[in-house]
Amino acid sequence: MRLRALLETDALGLRLLGGEDELDRTVRGVMTTDLRDPSRYLSGGELVLTGLAWRREPEDSERFVRILTSAGVAGLAAGEAEIASTPDDLIAACARHRLPLFSVDETVSFASITEHVVRQVSSERAGDLAAVVDRHRRLMTGGPAGGGPEVVLDLLGSDLDLRAWVLSPTGRRIAGSSLADAGPGLSAETGAALAGEHLAASRTGRRGPHRVTTGGSTYSLFPVGGTARAASAADVRETVLSDWLLAVEADAGDWPGERLDLLHGVTQLISVERDRRDAARTVRRRLAQEVLELVQTGAAPAEIAARLRVAAPVLLPGLGTAPHWQVVVARVEWEGGDVPGGPVAQALLEEVLVDQDSAGPEPTDRIAVAHTGDEAVALVPLPAVATGPDEPLTGAGLHADTLLAAVRQPLERGLADDGRLTFGVSAAVHSAEGLRGALEEARHARRVAAARPGRVCAAGHQELASHVLLLPFVPDDVRRAFTARLLDPLRDYDRRHRAELIPTLEAFLDCDGSWTRCATRLHLHVNTLRYRVGRIEQLTGRDLSRLEDKLDFFLALRMS
Repeated sequence: MRLRALLETDALGLRLLGGEDELDRTVRGVMTTDLRDPSRYLSGGELVLTGLAWRREPEDSERFVRILTSAGVAGLAAGEAEIASTPDDLIAACARHRLPLFSVDETVSFASITEHVVRQVSSERAGDLAAVVDRHRRLMTGGPAGGGPEVVLDLLGSDLDLRAWVLSPTGRRIAGSSLADAGPGLSAETGAALAGEHLAASRTGRRGPHRVTTGGSTYSLFPVGGTARAASAADVRETVLSDWLLAVEADAGDWPGERLDLLHGVTQLISVERDRRDAARTVRRRLAQEVLELVQTGAAPAEIAARLRVAAPVLLPGLGTAPHWQVVVARVEWEGGDVPGGPVAQALLEEVLVDQDSAGPEPTDRIAVAHTGDEAVALVPLPAVATGPDEPLTGAGLHADTLLAAVRQPLERGLADDGRLTFGVSAAVHSAEGLRGALEEARHARRVAAARPGRVCAAGHQELASHVLLLPFVPDDVRRAFTARLLDPLRDYDRRHRAELIPTLEAFLDCDGSWTRCATRLHLHVNTLRYRVGRIEQLTGRDLSRLEDKLDFFLALRMS
C-alpha cells in the first residue's frame, strides 16, 4: 500500500506536515517506537509511529531522522497526545532528509493505525502470492513438477511468515517450508495429534480449516485431497484415510477472505503433487497385482519367480541379488458394507509401510500393494542378509507389534465408530515357492488380529500356533478333501436335524475332551453330550477317545 492511501483514510486521523512529493512510497509494515536508536528493528518500508519520548533537546530530531532515513523507512507519524504540536526541529529535519512526516490526532490510537496497516499489507501480500501460486499451478499441471510442495510452502514462509507442513493421514511429515524447518520442527507426536484431529473433524463433515491447539501452539488444518479421487468419491469414507492435510502454525479464525482463498488455492496445488505421486505408484501396484493373481491361482513357482525378478529392480534399484520377501495383509471394513474397503486399505497400507523398512532418516517408497475385494496385500522386499538360502533372516523385516505404534491414534479417529482396520504380517521368505505360504500366513495372522477388540489391530506370524504355520503349505485340494471327509457328514446332519454337532465338536476339543467342563460350557446334561459325541463318531467312523482322531478333527475345523 502507499502512504497516500493512509493519508486519504479519514478514520486514521493523519495530517501531512511535510514530504508531499514522497507520498507514493510503498508501506510494507508498521513499527511503534520511542527508542533513541531503533535501527536494529527496522528492515525498510515501515511507517514508524512515535510518541516523541526520545526527544530531549532539538538536536535529537536530526539524529533520529537520520537513523530512520538510513534504514529506508517509508514515513514517520508523530502522536500529539502528550504534546501540543509537532516540534519545528522535527519538521525541519524530515524536510532535509525528504522523509514524509505526519501528525496523529490525539483521539486516534497507534493500535488502530497498526491494525489498519497490517490488514492492508497482509491482503496485498496474499494477492501477490496468489498470483505466484497461480503461475506455479499452471507450470506444474502443464509439465514436470516444479520442485514439489516445498516450493509453495517456502512462498508461504517468505511472503506471509507462515510455518507450514504437508502431513499424511497418519501425521507423517511429507513436506515443510524452510521457515518451518528453521525453528523447532514438528515432532512426530504433534504430527500424529494434528492428523487425528483432522480425521475426526472430516468424519463429522465439518469444513476446513480446522483449528487445533496442541503443545502450546495453535494450528489451522486444511484438507488436501487428490483431485482424481475426490471427483469420483461418493462417500467421505472413500478418501478420508488417504488424503493429505496442510498444517499451518497460525489461527485462521480471524483471517480475511483473501488469505483463506489463498490457502485453499495452495491445497489445490499440493493436490496435483498428491495425484502425481499416486500415478508414480502405478507400476508397483500393477506388479503386485500380477504376482498376487499368480499366487492365488496356483501358478508354477517358476512363473512367479520370473515376475519377482521383474519386480526386484523396480522396488529395490541397484540390488545385485533377489531379495527376500514379506507379505502384509490389511482389511478395512465399514459397517453396512456400502463402501468398498479395498482401495482404502491399499492406500493405508502404502502409507503405513512407506518408512517401516527404512534404516536411514528419509522414508522409502518401494512398497508394492495390490487389492482385491476389501483386502489389500503388500509385497515388501527385504535385502537378503542371511548367509545361506535356507537360513532365516536375522533382525530384518516388519514386526506387527511396531507396525502400528505411531499411527494407531490418528487412524482410530478416522475410522470413528463405523470402521475397522486389521493387519496380518507374514514371516520373510526367500523364494517364489514360499510366497504362497507367506500370503496364507499373513491372512491367518490378520484373522487373529480381527478376533481382538479395537478399531485398529495387527498380528504377526509369531502369534500363530505351530499347527497353523503348517496349514498354508497344504495344497487347497488336499485341504478341501480332508475337511469334507470329516466335517461334511456332520454339516449335513446339522442341516437336517438342527443337532449342533459341529459346535459340540468344537467345544469338546476346546475342553480337551473333558465331559464335565464341556457339558457345563454348552449348558447340557452329560448324558446329552455323550449322545451327541456318539453320533459324531457314528457318522464319521472316528473315535474321539483316540488322540489321532482328535487331532484330525482339530485340524479339519481350523482349515474349514
